[in-house]
Amino acid sequence: MSTKKQRIIEIMDTTLRDGEQTSSVSFSASEKLTLAKLLLEELKVDRIEIASARVSEGEFNAVKQIMDWAISKQLTHRIEVLTFVDGGVSLDWMVKAGAKVQNLLTKGSLNHLTHQLKKTPQAHFKDIEATIQDAISKGIETNVYLEDWSNGMRNDPEYVFQYLDFIATQPIKRVLLPDTLGILTHRETYDYLNQIRLRYPEMHIDFHGHNDYDLSVANVMEAVKAGVNGLHLTVNGMGERAGNAPLASVVAVINDFMPEVKVNVNEKSLYKVSKLVSTFTGFGIPANKPIVGENVFTQTAGIHADGDSKNNLYFNDLLPERFGRKRKYALGKTSGKANILKNLQELGLTLNPDELKKVTERIINLGDKKEKVTKEDLPYIISDVLDAGKYIHRVKINAYVLTHAKGLQPSATVSLTIGKVSHEEHANGDGQFDAFMNALKRIYKNEKEQLAVLTDYAVRIPPGSTSDALCETIITWEHNGKEFITRGLDSDQTVSAIKATEKMLNII
Repeated sequence: MSTKKQRIIEIMDTTLRDGEQTSSVSFSASEKLTLAKLLLEELKVDRIEIASARVSEGEFNAVKQIMDWAISKQLTHRIEVLTFVDGGVSLDWMVKAGAKVQNLLTKGSLNHLTHQLKKTPQAHFKDIEATIQDAISKGIETNVYLEDWSNGMRNDPEYVFQYLDFIATQPIKRVLLPDTLGILTHRETYDYLNQIRLRYPEMHIDFHGHNDYDLSVANVMEAVKAGVNGLHLTVNGMGERAGNAPLASVVAVINDFMPEVKVNVNEKSLYKVSKLVSTFTGFGIPANKPIVGENVFTQTAGIHADGDSKNNLYFNDLLPERFGRKRKYALGKTSGKANILKNLQELGLTLNPDELKKVTERIINLGDKKEKVTKEDLPYIISDVLDAGKYIHRVKINAYVLTHAKGLQPSATVSLTIGKVSHEEHANGDGQFDAFMNALKRIYKNEKEQLAVLTDYAVRIPPGSTSDALCETIITWEHNGKEFITRGLDSDQTVSAIKATEKMLNII
């Protein structure tokens, strides 16, 4: 049985042009060159739109650098620049920069034409034709944008078809149809594009969706069903107002739900490019953003981790490995033993049931305090929990008050039980922990017992941890000619030092 050939959908990434219209975002020339290389060579999008003509000297330099690189790679016709119907000024700018493909901005709605240009359709078409001919004479290929096309179809479809009848007679490569203000529903998207596809079956049509109603991905799906040839997308959905249709989500949706079509984008590079764009722009990626958000491949509930261990019950087709990522199992108050076991497996650690129960209780306790615990924190939690079981708890620090105020010496009040006898003392010091130790010294002096002497003090967070949940205080003590070390673990540095000190009191 013959298999129907998949239709290729061209992906044009416009992060460097339309995405740069995100409020407060601006790429440097070197950043644009780096991203252009990644988008075309590693991510393998079909085309990129990199700039608007005439904007600035910096924009010119960026385009010049990219085109110099593209010439050496024979990629010049996959790089596009937004231009204007301006008597050839944009085209002259392109020639100097070395660009070879213009995306000519024209009016796709009668409303824009009448109130912004104040021209008749015939006059506008004449100017467009002259610009196209000028481009041909300069060796530049032309695609045309119909700005505000979606409103044009909704309010003045006669004008849109009049325009398309005209442009169908012109030597252009592609017609680019933008939902400029992000106003379309998915039904309108299909209806409008289907009408155009049926009327102009040979025309190359691109759809350019915006996300004002959070409908851009749905609209892209309908555009593909209606028979468009290309899609305009941006990394992380960047763009003016609510942004453009996001590249990663659209690629995943097409690959998983639209078997009749195919895109050439390399899924494994989506996350890497997303992170780099975020770094260059300072435009943060929401943690729950599909495909590229930090949390989207993280299981939090213990029941989900348990199900993943039993025939992958909580997996879907969005496997993180597709996008160069790994599944994570969050550690917190909803984790349960299954999440912890998944993390232990990655670390190559094993615990007996009793140890696992104690570690689980500690992690849940941290989660109740809204602390974020990472896999890298886990060995330190295990060490602390198991270490605590080594001591006979003859000495217990019941309570303490630590004060630190500008102009006043730090102080501490400590309540302590030794055996069955309770003690309380107050003392000052050079810092809060020093004041705490001075209060302990007073208690032990009254008891005619000698404290261990602190000889070294170090604080660290678990290497590789990205959380602020834990810090470890490591204290070296000397007592009766012997040296030993205790460790304390807590989200607060001073508290972790106090926990290490309590262990010392029980050892001596």
